[in-house]
Amino acid sequence: MKRLYSPWRSVYIKTFSEKGRKSCLFCRIKKEKKDRQNFVVWRGKHCYVVLNLFPYNSGHLMVVPYKHTKELGELSNEESAEVFGVSSRCMKALNAISAPHGYNLGANLGRVAGAGIEQHLHFHIVPRWNGDTNFMPVLADTKIISEELKGLWRKLKREMGRVDG
Repeated sequence: MKRLYSPWRSVYIKTFSEKGRKSCLFCRIKKEKKDRQNFVVWRGKHCYVVLNLFPYNSGHLMVVPYKHTKELGELSNEESAEVFGVSSRCMKALNAISAPHGYNLGANLGRVAGAGIEQHLHFHIVPRWNGDTNFMPVLADTKIISEELKGLWRKLKREMGRVDG
């Protein structure tokens, strides 16, 4: 069996392990206001949008409510409206930048549902293209990401200012 080494995955594993988790990643990003460093592309009254550091596809975004909760029902109507409104805005921006053929939009609620960070609700926006599942994930369990985060962050930051809010 061939192996493809990916040492950056150890950072992910350590960051999100129960022992290594001292504070909430999303609350830290909210407080720091280091948007370029944290790849935050937009901030609103009730939520912010950040690039996923471990994306499924290029352009994988997360919409994160400022409220620290793991329960969808704990968001107010106003908070929910902003989360879903900005999700639509993100897809418009991604359409302009990379013209995906579709999207996966959703949240993993609880560890058993696949949540890596289960204590703070967040929504994934994953752009999809016809044929984006090629032989690498199928045969080699390896995903190829076609664009680096810094360049994509600059494009999204610019485009989020252009699309209707």
